Amino acid sequence: MSTNNTSNRMRVIHRYLGFFLGGIMAVYGISGITLIYRDSDVLKKTYTYNKVIDKNIKVNALGKVLDIRRLKVIKEENDIITFMEGYYNASTGEAKYEVIKSPYVIRELQHLHKAKNTDPLYYLNIFFGLSLLFFVVSSFFMFMPSSSIFKKGMYFTAGGILLTLIMLFFG
Repeated sequence: MSTNNTSNRMRVIHRYLGFFLGGIMAVYGISGITLIYRDSDVLKKTYTYNKVIDKNIKVNALGKVLDIRRLKVIKEENDIITFMEGYYNASTGEAKYEVIKSPYVIRELQHLHKAKNTDPLYYLNIFFGLSLLFFVVSSFFMFMPSSSIFKKGMYFTAGGILLTLIMLFFG
C-alpha cells in the first residue's frame, strides 16, 4: 500500500470517526468540566430527607443505609445518633438529614468519567480512549512529513506535551 493510499485512508477514517465521536466528545467535555467542581458546592443543591428506617442500626452501618459517604458521628446520646448531616433515632428508626449533592443529570454525566470495569460505560470509555489515540496517530498522516505544516505541527505537538507535563508536575 502506498503512502498516498494510506494517507487517504487515514483521512477518511479520521473524518467519519470524528463526525461519529463529535457528540460523545461534547458530552465528555461537559461532564469533565462539571467534575472540576465536584469538591465544591457549585452546581449542587441541598436535599432534605425524613426517613423511617430499621431500628437499632449500628453506627458503622448507618452511613451505608442512609447513603451518606464518610458519615461522621458527632455524638451519641440515649438513642439519638447525631452526625454532620442530621440525626438518627435508633429507638424509632427516624432519620432526618440534609445532603448537598449534584442534581441527577449532572451526577449521571459525572458517572461517565468515573465508570469502573464492572460498569457497561466501561466499554464506551475504552472505545472513546482508543478512538482519541487513533485521532492522534491519524492526524500525523494528514500532511507529508516534509511539508512545513507538518514540521510546524510537530512543534505544536511538543508544546502540548510540554504544557501537560508542566501542569501535571508543577501545577
